[in-house]
Amino acid sequence: MSNPVTQLSRPSISLPVRGGEFTRPGAEELERLQRVSSATACAKLHGLGITHSFVEGPRPLTPGQRVVGSALTLQFMPQREDLASGLGQEYVERHTALWAVLETVQPGDVLVIQAYGSRFSGCIGDILARYFKRKGGAGIVVDGRIRDADRIRDLGIPVWSTGTTPHYASQSELFPWAYDVPVAVGGALCLPGDIVVADDDGPVVVPQGMADDVITAAQDHEEWEVFSRERLDQGARLSDYYPLTPDTREEYEAWRSTRVAGL
Repeated sequence: MSNPVTQLSRPSISLPVRGGEFTRPGAEELERLQRVSSATACAKLHGLGITHSFVEGPRPLTPGQRVVGSALTLQFMPQREDLASGLGQEYVERHTALWAVLETVQPGDVLVIQAYGSRFSGCIGDILARYFKRKGGAGIVVDGRIRDADRIRDLGIPVWSTGTTPHYASQSELFPWAYDVPVAVGGALCLPGDIVVADDDGPVVVPQGMADDVITAAQDHEEWEVFSRERLDQGARLSDYYPLTPDTREEYEAWRSTRVAGL
């Protein structure tokens, strides 16, 4: 009996799809964001008008790790047998966007993968993570699952995912489709070249063009939180120091000027 899949008419779409050229953020911006937590970045973006920056779902594979880097994007799409299917063998993946994106990795990149929170597609495994790290990749954020979790932990590369699975990437309902394209991850939009800040609170996407504004706002926020912690540890009232009132803001400014003068 003939295989009905081999008789399907194939649309004239060339895979993998690659998006346009993009510019990565500068090293200075990334370095300054190293001092900003994901919680602070998310709060400051909210104040600046970006209300969906948190990538909801992915959790750190190894707690305590942190990454700040330029987003390199990979998009999975639903399988359709006349276009892209994992019904063959795992080897078909070497001709997909999953393999192609890894050849474009530059030092400091964070691979951000759209996988619709799939519980069955192991988007990244040990070998691919190893290659990504060798090329200088800084971390991986997957809105879906990974496999070979123990080996990836041993590599030491920071990974955020929704969990683990024994499946390879196209073994289930998805297929690696495109790279260097906008992706939707955990309710957030991520463009190639955006900045990812990820720690134990989860990943946050900082639009590249807003990095300086976030850094400026975050620096003030982080400094007055140091001041507020000191005052609270000394017995002050929470409502006076978190957040600062006009009076305690003046007190903070005096405290800050003393610290700056002492440097």
